[in-house]
Amino acid sequence: MPWNPSPKVADCREIARKWGNGIEQVIIIGFDGDGRSITATYGRTPALCACADKLGQAAMIGMANYIEKLEQAATKEE
Repeated sequence: MPWNPSPKVADCREIARKWGNGIEQVIIIGFDGDGRSITATYGRTPALCACADKLGQAAMIGMANYIEKLEQAATKEE
């Protein structure tokens, strides 16, 4: 995977550098006030980058499933 100049990926890369201790992958998930989300991922190598992307996607799916269950539970309580 070629160098990604995206500012979001650059932020992830910077966190990996700042945290040190051999951090090779970073996943950041952000939410706005309307519940919309955005994910940025970084991996030190192309393989790690691809893995971080898949982990980020899995995290988003997991959170969406969790939110759906919460909403279903809230509907049942009404």
